[in-house]
Amino acid sequence: MALTVARGFCMGAADVVPGVSGGTVALVFGIYERLLDNVRRGARALGSLVRLDFNGFGTHFRSVEWSFMLPLLVGVVIAVGALSTVIERLLQERPEEMAGLFLGLVLGSIVVAWRLLHSSTPADVAVMVVVGAATFLLLGFQSGPVSDPALPIYFGAGAVAICAMILPGISGSFLLLMMGMYAAVLGAVHDRDLAVIAVFALGATVGLALFSSALGYLLDNHHDLVLGALIGLMIGSVRVLWPWPNGVGIISEEAGESISGTALHMPTAENWLWPTVLAATAFIVVVAVGRLAPSDEHPLPKTVEANV
Repeated sequence: MALTVARGFCMGAADVVPGVSGGTVALVFGIYERLLDNVRRGARALGSLVRLDFNGFGTHFRSVEWSFMLPLLVGVVIAVGALSTVIERLLQERPEEMAGLFLGLVLGSIVVAWRLLHSSTPADVAVMVVVGAATFLLLGFQSGPVSDPALPIYFGAGAVAICAMILPGISGSFLLLMMGMYAAVLGAVHDRDLAVIAVFALGATVGLALFSSALGYLLDNHHDLVLGALIGLMIGSVRVLWPWPNGVGIISEEAGESISGTALHMPTAENWLWPTVLAATAFIVVVAVGRLAPSDEHPLPKTVEANV
């Protein structure tokens, strides 16, 4: 249980940072498909409840590995509560060093994910290249902040942002930045606007249920092709983690709605060392953890698999 809480803590720490996703951390620790399987079971339970199929709800609800999911969630919550302020301050005070650290984490995760491919066919590589290039280009576009958004906008933002929980390569916080909703959501949490928070959470629940089912189906039937696309997402996401953009990529405490600069520049002579050292260190650590960490991946039990 302690190991699962620690894994959740690392996922939560990653989710706080725009550009790094908890799904990437789950992939490195070898729990990605197990996490996705359990989210799918929960989605099935929710679907049964909506249809008033209480027997089906009970069956799917009991099939969720709560002994795995609850400690993982506890770790995520602890990390978000304990590290959000610290990481935000470091992003403001040491943006280039932090970007270098996160860049190394993602590059190491790409190596780990590549090893999970059963075989790398030309089609898999082509999908990886196309998705990577598209992600790299799309991350160059950022929306301005949405002023006074309506409740349905919060619902949609929650449905989209939560997908990053199970999608390696891009974080929910950065998706909110791209939609111009980061400041609005952050303000609602700060002001304890329960109505907005509830609508956002409802959108997140619906989005996670729908997306996890679709992604799980694709992984079951097109494993290497989907994994190639996920690797492409991670490759494309390095755009927002490059330590030396045209304008350092930080989130300011006063204007959390934007990341400054998407044009990539080379480092000057006086500021390349520590970001590079941290990137290399993070890369080595992730690759080592990916090689040494025990994997929890396993297929669904037949009784559950038939219903999912």
